[in-house]
Amino acid sequence: MPQWPSLQLPAAAAAAARRATPFALCRSSSSSVSASASNQDLVACSWQKEDEAEAQSLVVVGGGAAGVYASIRAKSLAPHLNVLVFDKGRFLSKVKISGGGRCNVTNGHHLEPLGMARNYPRGHKELRGSFFKNHGPQDTMRWFSDHGVELKTEDDGRVFPVTDNSASIVDCLLNEARRLGVSLQAGKAVTGASVTENGKFVVKVEKRTVDFVDHVNAKYVLVATGSSQQGYSIAAQFGHSIIAPVPSLFTFKITDKRLADLSGWKSQIKWKHGNPFRIHVTFPIVKAKLKLDGIKRSAPELTQIGPMLVTHWGLSGPVVLRLSAWGARELHQYNYQAKLTVDFIPDIHIEDVKRILFLHKDHHAKHKINNSFPMEFALVKRFWKFLLEQESLDGDMHWASIPNNNLNTVALRLKQWMFEVVAKGQFKDEFVTAGGVPLSEISLSTMESKKQPNLFFAGEVLNVDGVTGGFNFQNAWTGGYIAGTSIGTLASSNMRQQQPYLQLDGS
Repeated sequence: MPQWPSLQLPAAAAAAARRATPFALCRSSSSSVSASASNQDLVACSWQKEDEAEAQSLVVVGGGAAGVYASIRAKSLAPHLNVLVFDKGRFLSKVKISGGGRCNVTNGHHLEPLGMARNYPRGHKELRGSFFKNHGPQDTMRWFSDHGVELKTEDDGRVFPVTDNSASIVDCLLNEARRLGVSLQAGKAVTGASVTENGKFVVKVEKRTVDFVDHVNAKYVLVATGSSQQGYSIAAQFGHSIIAPVPSLFTFKITDKRLADLSGWKSQIKWKHGNPFRIHVTFPIVKAKLKLDGIKRSAPELTQIGPMLVTHWGLSGPVVLRLSAWGARELHQYNYQAKLTVDFIPDIHIEDVKRILFLHKDHHAKHKINNSFPMEFALVKRFWKFLLEQESLDGDMHWASIPNNNLNTVALRLKQWMFEVVAKGQFKDEFVTAGGVPLSEISLSTMESKKQPNLFFAGEVLNVDGVTGGFNFQNAWTGGYIAGTSIGTLASSNMRQQQPYLQLDGS
């Protein structure tokens, strides 16, 4: 804990006044306290200041993106505010490993609040209002730029530090927090919280590695624990309901020999910096539709267009990850059993695909199949040989010898290839869950609980999750900013009301 200035009290009073927040002498109408002041007056004065100190204290539970960003915002608005951030592990650990160690800070292609909100399977309706207007992607990018982190926007909208190193983001946030005087307490878990009769929070803090238990008093508490059970438990203690969390953003495991043949993963092991890695087949744009047997409706969100990767375990890439997010609850309900239909050339109608194949056959009748390829299908050229093998067509055959039925089947495979999803895979770049505290139980304009005054939430502890591409971090930045603004504003207002009780200038 930080070394706060303390007041020497009689032993009995000191024992009763044990706190983890700073205390100071209160000011009388004169510039100093009379040397003849009695111990009784001094103790009374100290209790008055204890209450003031608690009124100016914030405990942040969780040292991730939302928690640290909120602590910086609150402290910058209310420099007198005592801000303590507790994390049971290391600060910003998820930020450090996200994006393959590059940290996908936000998304630069969805700057309008309404367009931004559409990227949140849980939250797309609630976040259409003022949420991103208060602090959107451009605000996030400006903040990091102003604090010395140069960013770049890639073609797909993902924003990264130009260093391609998440340490640029981590160091920036932690250095700014420390510069402002935020107390960062790593390796300490908040295991409980309660409210006293006068509305103050008592937060129980434990350090698992040693026999350590402490109780911290605070006026404000922000829960920003991500998908940790720790945050759900605290929320439940104050009467909040919890929507059961389930995985979001994962790949599809497909045990289909055709995919294993297509990926060619056994023969595509390369070496980089002395380490093996696999080269996967990538399709720059496909249209994929997810269907679950128990669900009759056809939600538009369960059809996605974008890049897709064929891996040795199944399918991955942005289009699959978006489907996993939008279908997270249904997929969990049906034990990750589903059907996936893939259109490999979504810009061409199936009848046009057939026409192109038949015209190519007429115009290149004497050419071998492997030596003559319809240029309209250029995006799936690497797929072409594999398609022919699926139809048992030898690449040395001439186009004239291909039966029309085989061409019709090739057209159908290009437009409607069905895969059976048998399980979920992993996506190591992002770790996201659907579920948490319902948005209906907080005020999105302040991030304050509707059930407990001065209790705030931000980040993934809420029932908000975004698709891949920087949207989950933007939810953390925005929620943290709003919560920090609310707390900092309240603390500053309270300080102005307590001006008659100022600190002693010196003694």
